[in-house]
Formats: sequence, C-alpha cells, structure tokens
Amino acid sequence: MSRVYLDHNATTPLRPEARAAMAEAEDIVGNPSSVHAEGRRAKAFLESCRARLGDALGATGGVSGAEIVFTGSATEAAAMALAGRGIVCSGVEHDAVAAWCEPGLATDGAGRVTVTDAGFATLQLANSETGVMQDLPEGLWMSDFTQAFGKVAVNFLSSGPLMAIVSAHKLGGPKGIGALVMRRGIDLDPVLKGGGQEMGRRAGTENLIGIAGFAAAAEAAVADVASGRWEEVEETRDLLEAALVGGDKPPILVGKGARRLPNTTCLLSEGWKGETQVMQMDLAKFAISAGSACSSGKVKTSPVLRAMGYSEAQAGCGIRISLGLETKRDDVLRFADAWAAQARKQQNKAA
Repeated sequence: MSRVYLDHNATTPLRPEARAAMAEAEDIVGNPSSVHAEGRRAKAFLESCRARLGDALGATGGVSGAEIVFTGSATEAAAMALAGRGIVCSGVEHDAVAAWCEPGLATDGAGRVTVTDAGFATLQLANSETGVMQDLPEGLWMSDFTQAFGKVAVNFLSSGPLMAIVSAHKLGGPKGIGALVMRRGIDLDPVLKGGGQEMGRRAGTENLIGIAGFAAAAEAAVADVASGRWEEVEETRDLLEAALVGGDKPPILVGKGARRLPNTTCLLSEGWKGETQVMQMDLAKFAISAGSACSSGKVKTSPVLRAMGYSEAQAGCGIRISLGLETKRDDVLRFADAWAAQARKQQNKAA
C-alpha cells in the first residue's frame, strides 16, 4: 500500500508551474541591483513576478494599490510588520506571529476571535490547526494570510488589514520564500539592514528563483480556487469527517460550527495523545500532524486548542488532517478505517 500525504497545511508539493518558472529563472545571470544589461534583465523579471503575485493577491489596481516586499519566509514578514509595535493578538495565532505580540484578544469555543482596537491588533485569516476562518475588521494592523491564500478567494485591497503575510510553500511554491503585502504609506524599519533592496525594506539580494516559483504557484493556485477545485476538496473533507465521527465513541470535531478552510479537519480524542496518533498513522503509511509543523517536537499542548477553551489534557490529544488538490476519496476512507482501528485498540486498553 502506498503512502498517503494528509499534511498539506504543513507544506504542499511543488506545482509543475512553479518548477518550470524556477528553471527559467536559473538562466537569468544578473543581479537585480546591477545597472548593466544583465542586471536590468534580472530587475525586469523580478518586477514582473512582483506584479503577478500582486494580481493573484488582489493587491494591485485602484488609486493606492499595495507594496509587496519579498522575504525569506512568512515568519520573517511577520517580524517586519510586528517587531516593537505593541500589537495585540489572540491565542490562536501561529507562533511566528504570537512571538511579537501581546496576548489580549478573546477567542470563543468555535475559534472565532473578537478584535477590540483593530489598529493595534493582528488576526489571522485562517487557522493552520483547525481551519477556522475569521472576519477581518477594517483597519486591522496585520493579518496572516498564509493558510488561506490559495485555498479560498483572497483580495487584499478589499479586505480589512493594512498588511498581510504570505508564504510560497503553502500553495505549491518553493520553500524559503515569503512576502509582506502592505498598503502604501506605511513606514516600517527594515529588520535586515545593509543594502537597499526591496525599496529599502529588506536588505539582501533577492531570491529570484524562489520568487519566480512563488509568482507562478500563486497564479495557478488562484485559478484553482476560481475553477471550484477546492469545493471538491471540501466534499472529500466532509466525507472524511462523516466517516471519522460515525463510531460509538466519536472524537470531538474542533471548529465544526465555524466557517473553515475546505481542506482542514482537527480532531480531539481524549486520552489518546496527538503525538501517539501521528506515529501510529505514520506506521500505517498516512502523514498527518499534531498541530502546526513549526511547533512539532515541542513538549507542549496546542495553544490554539487551549485558547478555544479545551483543557490541558484535551489539547494534548488533537490531530490535524489537511487535504490537498490531489487527495482522493479512497485516500481519506482508507485513513478513516486505519484511524478507527487504532481508536478501538486505544479504547480497549482504556477499558
């Protein structure tokens, strides 16, 4: 039996469009900061990729438009937007965001967050562990678009935040490239200082190969959203959830009452550690996770589930199953059977 990858919120396979664009960029010799012909060619290619990513994000057009600053990751982009700002967040934010913020925003049992002062707050568009989506208030300082972009329709300029962070490898692009999207007129000091690259926002020669892959992957991802492919994924996800909660002792389906990403399922099975479930499913040839990939290996319960009101014991028993565009119905039904078999063994041991 072949392995089944069900951890697409951690990272996604590289799209063929991104692979082809990266191969093209490998042949561009010049440094985008050089003034000779080779440098100008590299600069023109860089700016075309910036414009294409902006179009995919809904960050171009209108009177003001937006700026896109390429970074090494969404984590770096979060630091650029949040460091030293005294911004408030909730307990469901990714560690890369929470590291720069003060706690203070309330979260309800379905994972929805209440924002009080938008100009001094950050709020993710979608949660990586539960898939729960948020309504973003106008004037929000920053939003983490990382999990939502490429799975649902996103339009930066018509949404509420002043800034947003995105990452290529969450939508079929390469690892090691992200971006900060920001409305014009925002003054930020660079975190990386040295050269004047990226309009003086981020020093260091631009990763032209990664940027090319990012732009191509974003275009392809947005086209998939528009064509309804993620609606098919949602149907497969719903089939999975129906199979998982159909037993005598069904697990808790986290965030079920809220609007969620079309591909994400978060389960709590009390008394059965999430890390144990991940290992058992790995042996059964299924790749899942026990939360954010960036938090794996840490001996702690999920802060997301704790913020939603689950106990310490419950929060340590969560798993995340995240589907991709190529996930088949047979894949999730096989997973449900394998997981249910292990669940019965766990219940028998506890009896």
